[in-house]
Amino acid sequence: MNSKTDSSAKSLICIQNIILRFFVIFVSIFSLTLTPWLAADTSTPEDRAALFDYILAKTLEREAFSPIKNQKLNLDVKKEMLRYRDELIAADTDEKLFYTLVKISNARKDRHLKVGFVKGGLVLTHTDGVELDNYPVLSASMLHAPIRFETDFGTPGQYFVFVSDYPKNIADFVGKIKPEVGDKLLAVNGQAIDEYRKKVEPYYRYSTIEGFWMKFPFWIPQKSYQFPLSFFRENITFLLEKLDGKPYEITLPYLPLDTINWEGFGEKQYPGFKLVYSTQTYNLYRPSDRKPVILLDWHGFKDTLIVDMDRLMEYAAQNKLLDHDIIFAGTHSRGGSRGAYVLSLLSPKPFKTTLGNLRLSDIIPGFIKKMRKRYKQKKIANGEVREEIDKGTWLMNWLENDVILGIKAGQAYSNNVPFKLAHLPKWSDGIMKPAKVHFRGRLVCWFSPYGGSHLDQFNAMVADNKIGYTMG
Repeated sequence: MNSKTDSSAKSLICIQNIILRFFVIFVSIFSLTLTPWLAADTSTPEDRAALFDYILAKTLEREAFSPIKNQKLNLDVKKEMLRYRDELIAADTDEKLFYTLVKISNARKDRHLKVGFVKGGLVLTHTDGVELDNYPVLSASMLHAPIRFETDFGTPGQYFVFVSDYPKNIADFVGKIKPEVGDKLLAVNGQAIDEYRKKVEPYYRYSTIEGFWMKFPFWIPQKSYQFPLSFFRENITFLLEKLDGKPYEITLPYLPLDTINWEGFGEKQYPGFKLVYSTQTYNLYRPSDRKPVILLDWHGFKDTLIVDMDRLMEYAAQNKLLDHDIIFAGTHSRGGSRGAYVLSLLSPKPFKTTLGNLRLSDIIPGFIKKMRKRYKQKKIANGEVREEIDKGTWLMNWLENDVILGIKAGQAYSNNVPFKLAHLPKWSDGIMKPAKVHFRGRLVCWFSPYGGSHLDQFNAMVADNKIGYTMG
C-alpha cells in the first residue's frame, strides 16, 4: 500500500480529534465518577454489566475507526473490549474497577483516548502526586529503579529491549558485574520478557506496534500507577545478557526519580552543530563550519508555534539563510496542529494538505453548540494550539451546514475537507502555496515511533507531495 493511500486513510480520523477531549471527558466522567449507586463498594455485578454495555455501545456508535490501522494491528475493537466484560462485572474494588476500565479503553488502540481520575471517583492506593485527568504521567513522586531501557528496532518483527542508561553511582547497587549500554533484557522479576510484555500490554495506550515498543521499556523500571500495585515487589530484578551472550542478574531498589543522577547516555546530540537559540517549538542549530544548512530540533506543534516560526523566518532573513538546506529533526516531537503552516515556510513547493472527516453520532449536535460558543468567545483551538487562520469561520460554516446535513441524512461520516479547516476552506482543492517568505533549500526530515499524531500528518504531507526526504 503506497504512502499516499495509507496517509489519506489515516486522516479519516483526524478531524475527530477536534472532539476527542469532549468524548474522553464524557466517557471518563460516566465511568469514573460512577455516582454513589455505581461506586465500587456499593455497586452490584448488574450495575457493572450495565456500565460495560453502555461503554461498548457508545464506543461503537461514536468512535471514528481507522480501517488501515485496525488491519495492520489485526484488531477487532468490539471483540477486544468484550474480553474484559466478565472482569469488569467481577471488579468489586476501586482498584480492580479502575484497571479494568483502563484495559477496556486501551482495547481501542488509540493513544489519544485515556481514562483519568475525577474528584469523588475511584481511589487508588498508590497515586500520590498524581493530578486528576492525567493518567498516566511521570512525576517526581513516582519511584524508579536506577536503570533505563530502550527498544532496538533494527530487525522488523524482532524488536528487543536493551540497557540505555544508568546512574553515575551504579556500582553502589550492583555486584561485580556492572550493566553496560547495549546489554539485552531477558526477564523481569523472573518472568521472561515476552511473557512480561504480554502481561503489561493491556495497560498501555498506543496506536501502532512501534509506538507500543517505544513506550514499553520506558515504564519497565518505574513503580507507578501505570500498573496495579500487585505487579510490584519491594525491589525489581532483571536478567540481562552481555554482548558476548553471558547472562547475569541484578536486583535494584526503587528510588525517588529526582534523586537519580544519570550518566546521560543516549541524550540527543548533534556533533558539528552549535545551538543558536531555543524555543518551545524547536531548538535552532547551525554547523560550526558554516555550511549552508540549519537543523531544527523539533519539540512539537504547540501554542507558541506562530511566534516561534516568525522568529525563525526573521532570523533566517536577517542572516541570509533562506537558501540553506533544512534538517527537521522530529524524532522526539509531540503533536499539536498547524503543520501545514510550518511546511509552507520550510519548502518552496506547493503541496496538498491531508484531508479528514467527522464521525457523526448523537454527541455531535452538542459538540457543535459548544464550538459555536467558543467561536463567539474566539477560543476555537485544539488543546493549546489555535487551529485556524480565519478565526474559525470555515470550521463553523462546515459544522453548521455540511455536518448537520450529514446527520439528517443518516450518514456515519461527514464529507472530507482539508485537515480541520485550519488553513483552507471546505471548497478548496487542498493545495497550499509557499508563504510569501519561505526557505528555498532542500528539506530532510527525521522521524521515529515516538512522534505525536500531528507529526504523522506533517510526515504524510512531506512524503506524499515529494517535497522532502524522510527517514524513520
